[in-house]
Amino acid sequence: MAREETTRTTTPTTEPQTPAATAASRVPGTPPEPGKSSTRAWTTRLVMVGIVLAAVNLRPAITSLGALLEEVRDGLGMSGSMAGLLTSVPPLCFAVFGVMAPRLARRFGPAAVVCAGMAAITAGLLIRPYAGNTAGFLVASALALMGIAVSNVLMPVIVKRWFPDRVGSMTGLYSMALALGTSTAAAATVPLTGALGGGWQPGLAVWAALAAVAVLPWLPLVRDRGSAPAGRAPAEQRSARHEPARTDQTPQAPAPRITRSGTAWALAAFFGLQATAAYITMGWMAQIFRDAGVSAGTAGLLLAVTMVMGVPLAFVIPRLATRLPHQGPIVVVLGLCGLAGYAGLYLAPAAGAWAWALLLGVSNCAFPLALTMVGMRARTGPGVVQLSAFAQSTGYLISIPGPLLVGVLYQSSGGWGVPIALMTGLMIPQMVVGWLAGRDRTVEDEATR
Repeated sequence: MAREETTRTTTPTTEPQTPAATAASRVPGTPPEPGKSSTRAWTTRLVMVGIVLAAVNLRPAITSLGALLEEVRDGLGMSGSMAGLLTSVPPLCFAVFGVMAPRLARRFGPAAVVCAGMAAITAGLLIRPYAGNTAGFLVASALALMGIAVSNVLMPVIVKRWFPDRVGSMTGLYSMALALGTSTAAAATVPLTGALGGGWQPGLAVWAALAAVAVLPWLPLVRDRGSAPAGRAPAEQRSARHEPARTDQTPQAPAPRITRSGTAWALAAFFGLQATAAYITMGWMAQIFRDAGVSAGTAGLLLAVTMVMGVPLAFVIPRLATRLPHQGPIVVVLGLCGLAGYAGLYLAPAAGAWAWALLLGVSNCAFPLALTMVGMRARTGPGVVQLSAFAQSTGYLISIPGPLLVGVLYQSSGGWGVPIALMTGLMIPQMVVGWLAGRDRTVEDEATR
């Protein structure tokens, strides 16, 4: 078993605890209380199921639209620039609503906020295909994306809270589920549309059913507003910094002034640039292949291949990242794969389509790496909350112009050469800031200097 999944002795408290922390706090040889132990174990399993189902629903709203973008444009009479605006709505909503997540979590509890987020996704996905016009489509999309935004920010917080000794493996599981939902929506939307009669409206609305299922495991947790003990930091971080073990009676440090940390700014920039690449890919890659002569069904499968690469790699990369003192080399490898994929799209988009889809799929795994670094670059619970909200909100704000600019350049230039050149150029600064964000330091230390 990996070192990050070992436990240490902590001081017993009266606060609700995770099973791992409860087991660690008992005096050796003392049997656990059967009722409390089974309840805590059941609750932890429920949280794990909730995390997986929530993650599955964090991208189908975007990739299902990417697969049917041409049909939606024709049905609503959208121009290329308006379609570019539509593909920029996700990062805009993530930036605007994501910054609200910490305050909502403090008031209502993170589980309640995620539960409400899943309900908002369900409602938005059900309403938007039948809104009747572009404005209504955008508003309903924003409702779904609001639910995605708050859940995006709170997932690392919930992982850190409930699974403090398994941040790498649980982030990997969450990222795998996210990649699975993303790729499934990309691959299945076109066939489902055909099976449901050929109209794009039911092909988009069907994903509301999946989101409705994700509401269920969070319902029993909505009253959970307390803070599960953070236990200990991942073993590899603590040993690298030679920090003493923290007991559960240690007063929790106040949230750091996150804007004073250069690492926080580097991580936010890295998050923003990888999000730019991801949303350009999800919104436009299928159209690039279709314009190169690839059929709509095959283009959807190619997008699904790109997304499904995140399933195995999203589990491997976070675990590898937590074992390295510096995550910069991983950033560089992912960036080089992205450069190769963009070069292929420019030179031979149809001839080598499957290879370019694979390479861009590897490059898109910068997302789980960024999430893992959020947990590694903060040492305390308040630090993780602040860093997650700052990095994601600022990052998504940075990513807003990318998909819109691609749509404008595509319409004005009449081809994909200029947009692909833009994507390639953005990969270089992504590698630079990712290298800086990967250095072994914490935002708390930088913020107090």
